[in-house]
Amino acid sequence: MKRFLLCAVSLFAILLSGCTASDPLKKELEQALKVAVEQDKQQAIRMNGFETKLPRTFEKGEVKFADARGWVCGFFPGSLWLLYEHTGDAELKTLAEQYTRRVESAKDDKGTHDLGFMIFCSFGNAYRLTGDEYYKGVIEQAAKSLVTRYNPTVGCIRSWNTHRKENPEMDFMVIIDNMMNLEMLEWVGGYDEITRSHAYTTIKNHFREDNSSFHVVAYNELTGEVVEKRTAQGFKNESAWARGQSWGLYGYTMMYRMTNDETYLQQAVKIADYLIARLPADAIPNWDYDADVQMKDSSAGAIMASALIELYGFTQNDTYLDTAKRQLHSLCSDAYFAKLGENGNFLLKHGVGHLPGKSEIDVPLSYGDYYFIEAAMRYLAL
Repeated sequence: MKRFLLCAVSLFAILLSGCTASDPLKKELEQALKVAVEQDKQQAIRMNGFETKLPRTFEKGEVKFADARGWVCGFFPGSLWLLYEHTGDAELKTLAEQYTRRVESAKDDKGTHDLGFMIFCSFGNAYRLTGDEYYKGVIEQAAKSLVTRYNPTVGCIRSWNTHRKENPEMDFMVIIDNMMNLEMLEWVGGYDEITRSHAYTTIKNHFREDNSSFHVVAYNELTGEVVEKRTAQGFKNESAWARGQSWGLYGYTMMYRMTNDETYLQQAVKIADYLIARLPADAIPNWDYDADVQMKDSSAGAIMASALIELYGFTQNDTYLDTAKRQLHSLCSDAYFAKLGENGNFLLKHGVGHLPGKSEIDVPLSYGDYYFIEAAMRYLAL
C-alpha cells in the first residue's frame, strides 16, 4: 500500500529514542498523542451504546453522532488505527477493529462520493497495519461503487446528487473535497483513467490565477461544459474557503505520491505557496481566508499541516516544514488542544463545519482530530 506512514511501530521507537528531547515540538506531539489515546478510549466507551453510530462533534454539552453511512464515519476508527500504529496498544487495535466494522455497509453505497473518506481512512489503515484480506475486499468493493459516479463526458466523479428541477442536465456538481477520494482508487488500481481525468479536470476548472480554488464547479453532464463556479460552505463565490484549500493541497500532494506525475507536484507547490503567504501569526487559518467573520478552523490547519509535511518530503523546501511545525505547535497549545476528559473527548477545539449553513461552528470535528494525529505521526517519523 503506497502510504507515507509506512513505518512499523518498532521503527517509531527507534526514530524517537534520543530525538524527542532535542526537538521541543516532538515532545509536545508525544504528549498530545498520549492524551489522544486516552480521549479516544473514553470516546469508544461512550460509543458502546450506539451500535450504528460514530462520533462526529461535540455541541452544547453533547456528543453528536454520524450515521454509519455519513461522510465522517471513517475518521474515528481511522484515528484508532493510527494511534494503535503509534503505540502498539492491543486495546486500541481491538477498538479499531470493532468500530471499523460499523462502517462496512458503506462499501455498497453508490449515492456518495465520500467513500474514500469513509472506507479508506478506516479499512485502508486496517489493511495496511494487519494485512487481513477481509479489509482489502471491502476497499475493493467500495472502489467499484465509487467509480459508478464517474462521467467520462465531464471527466470527473460526481460529488453531490442535487439537481436543478428546471434543468437537471446542467447540475453535475464537483467539489474540491473530492480530490481526497482518489487515493482509494489509485491504491486499488485499474482506475487510472478515472482518477487522473478527475485530477486534471479539477486543475483546469477549479483553480483561479492566484492558485486558490473554488469550492464547487457545476458542469453540464451532457456536454461537459462548465456551467457555474461558486461556493457552498465558504464566505462567497470568489473567496478561498479554508478547508477546501487544504483538501486541494493534500489531494495533489497525495496524487503525486501515487502517480509520480510532476503536474500534481507542481499544483501542490502552487497551492502551498498561496496558502502560506496568507496564514495568520499562529498559522491556523480563518474558516475562509477572505471572510469578514473571524472564526478559526483547526481542521483546515490540521489537514494543511499533514499535507505540508508530506510535500516537504518531496521538495525539501524548508518553508513547508517550518509552516507545518508552526501549525502543529499551535494545535498542541491550550488554545486549540483540549485537556483530557474535556471537549467531549475530542482533541481539537475551534473547528468549523459549515458556517453559512449554521452547522458545526466553533466545535471539535472528527476529521480535524484524524488529520492532526496523522500530521503528528508524520512529523515524529521525520
